Amino acid sequence: MTNFWQDVRYGLRVLLKSPGFTAIAVLTLALGIGANTALFSVVNGVLLNPLPFPNPELLVAAYAKTPSFEQSSISYPNFQDWQRNNHSFSYLGAFRSEEYNLTGSGEPERLHGHMISADFFPALGLSPKLGRNILPEEDQAGGVPVAMIGDGLWKRKFGMSGDVLGKNLMLNGKAYTVIGVATGRIAGLSDSDVYVPIGQWADPTFRDRHIGMGTNAVGRMKAGITFEQARADMDSVAQNLAAAYPDANKGTGITLVPLKTDVVGSVRGILLVLLGAVSFVLLIACANVANLLLARSTGRSREFAIRSALGASPGRVIRQLLTESVMLGIAGGGIGLLFAKWGTQAILAALPETLPRTEEIGMDGHVLFFTLGISVLTGIVFGLVPALKTMRPDMHETLKEGGRGSSGARHRTQSVFVAVEMAMAMVLLIGAGLMIRSLAALWSVNPGFDPRNALAFNISSTSGPNTTAAQLRAKYRETVRQLENVPGVEGVSLTGGSLPMTGDSEVPFWVEGRPKPATEQEMAFSLFYLVTPHYHQVMKIPVERGRTFTERDDEHAPMVVLIDAAFARAYFPNEDPIGKRLNLALLDIQAEIVGVVGHVEHWGLGSKGNENIQAQIYLAVWQIPDRFWPLLANGGEYVARTSGTPLGVVSAIRGAAERVDNSAVLYAVRPMQDVVARSIATQRLAMMLLSVFSVLALVLSAIGIYGVISYLAGQRTHEIGVRMALGATSADVLRLVLGEGMRITLVGVGIGIVAALGLTRLITKMIYGVGATDPITFASVAVLLTGVALLACYIPARRAMRVDPIVALRYE
Repeated sequence: MTNFWQDVRYGLRVLLKSPGFTAIAVLTLALGIGANTALFSVVNGVLLNPLPFPNPELLVAAYAKTPSFEQSSISYPNFQDWQRNNHSFSYLGAFRSEEYNLTGSGEPERLHGHMISADFFPALGLSPKLGRNILPEEDQAGGVPVAMIGDGLWKRKFGMSGDVLGKNLMLNGKAYTVIGVATGRIAGLSDSDVYVPIGQWADPTFRDRHIGMGTNAVGRMKAGITFEQARADMDSVAQNLAAAYPDANKGTGITLVPLKTDVVGSVRGILLVLLGAVSFVLLIACANVANLLLARSTGRSREFAIRSALGASPGRVIRQLLTESVMLGIAGGGIGLLFAKWGTQAILAALPETLPRTEEIGMDGHVLFFTLGISVLTGIVFGLVPALKTMRPDMHETLKEGGRGSSGARHRTQSVFVAVEMAMAMVLLIGAGLMIRSLAALWSVNPGFDPRNALAFNISSTSGPNTTAAQLRAKYRETVRQLENVPGVEGVSLTGGSLPMTGDSEVPFWVEGRPKPATEQEMAFSLFYLVTPHYHQVMKIPVERGRTFTERDDEHAPMVVLIDAAFARAYFPNEDPIGKRLNLALLDIQAEIVGVVGHVEHWGLGSKGNENIQAQIYLAVWQIPDRFWPLLANGGEYVARTSGTPLGVVSAIRGAAERVDNSAVLYAVRPMQDVVARSIATQRLAMMLLSVFSVLALVLSAIGIYGVISYLAGQRTHEIGVRMALGATSADVLRLVLGEGMRITLVGVGIGIVAALGLTRLITKMIYGVGATDPITFASVAVLLTGVALLACYIPARRAMRVDPIVALRYE
């Protein structure tokens, strides 16, 4: 231990004697370690940390499986049968999101909430902060209306007062008694202000076994039950339901997914690829510092020889040098933590909705331990090779040289390090180039509508339980009229069902005159949109054939429907669809096709998923049967086209809504351009991080080759002087120095191209419109990297051209 502290004290003195070298080495390492720590903190929070529930490995997400979707929402009657008939779960809870109008306690407020079953919180293993959970007898039709509130609403509305229990909340015109305060944000669930019993919702559509209504489930497996056993059990439940209710359940099943896998989603593979990419930055930083240490060890070779002559073993010298390098690594790690904190904040601020579990991303003990570990490991990695290179057998010769010159082996090692840097920079730059080209290709995709100056928003509406469909239609017609009169608004449409790139609703159908499938699950499915007459003008979706909706297509007129171009190609490939009739199963209506409109990229720009559901139909919202109008009783969604900046009319839209209903609340306001941008948020995240990593790699590699060529040119000053004395011109010296730099660069570029041919296949699922081995990207990056390296080599080469032969011959 005494020797260790001696090594530390001596190493500290040595590093402080060379502040320039120490600062450059520490900053270089800080960049590499900081970038790795920043990304690891994201990986740790999203992928590595267990979900914040008791025994999270027992939790699974449950979905309905249909011919069109592996994971679909569950009809409530089916969920009740799942709950009764399974043998694998101690708790199986249902939940669905819902919006509520809070009135009667100050200004009207729109709350985001969830309908939950009594087993929801017990399944997650969560207890309320205050009060109690919903009871089974309350989770049924006719039960006492009770609610749990989220801690956000508790703080915001009630000041965290303990006497909130027993108070009444007026939600959508109905009084609920507060029975508890739920815990904070729940992983995998959107922030919730309020929770009400799902079993009390008596809407006939919700009670229809054919319709999912956005209901999902989470279950806690019994102790000793494996995931495979639970899956087999639920498969048996699904088979029994298919036999009992063939019209609704034939051909369907149940999908179970470990809850953590469900929460993380597709981001897992992307984060692991990015973690691998950022490790290249750290390796480049290590190679740079190793080269600095190799160059510095030349000046210290006399010191090492003296130590050896006085009896120091090679191991003792290596230990001293490794101590110094580890101290550099730890110092770099300390500063890297600051860089990592800023970098993590920048990632979350740039794309806040891309990553799940963002509230769990931070500098916890795992991140600090990771930083310490890579700091020490980095010190050993970049310090080991220079330390081994100091072991020279001929001490007499070294002492006689007095530390002059450098060996060819050391030159070769430095060249190898730079070539490796170039290769890794090449891989990162190619990855970033592919992502940049992919984003360019995605932005060039026509979404099927014009998002510029288009604004989507929701307006809440409070209606009593006895409000009729006719009254609701009149109210919404007046709201649309008021919105159309807002200055700066060119057109408005009420919407329902689906909105492009935001949620989805599907309906089974069959074409009149063709054989009717035996069950609904055997029918074809189409996305459906409920709209008012000006929707297609507002969204600028072209009408390709026939007409769009008019004001005459109201509740008193025959049912009509529009189909999109994809629907026409799929189901009317060789005939005119105008005048044909569609039977829409869930809605129990038959409608005449009166127009064909352009196809909308509903699943996002360049989306490769859900390719089996591309057909789209549009229905006039006024013609929807009366029994479905209660679903619109508490508010509607709108799209507006504006003459200027969309957000500039928000205040006027709020005023127009309040003129119709003074309790109306405007919420979920979002420009459609933002909606389109969010559809490619994952690719934007990958491009942003890969670009940052590749720029760091490019800068570090350029510094690395500059440093090596400068050092080698300095070591060859005597040789250059002899060459010039013998008649070599400045151009000859330039070619000599540049040639050496370019040889190293081209070797690195060649290795990088070969490595990239294999590694870029890892991002195949993230790129669009470009191949993983795109020759244009590879060639462009090779030219860029070679050009930067040439520039970095030119500076020391130009300095070598100015060498005075007389001075150079006296060198050494």
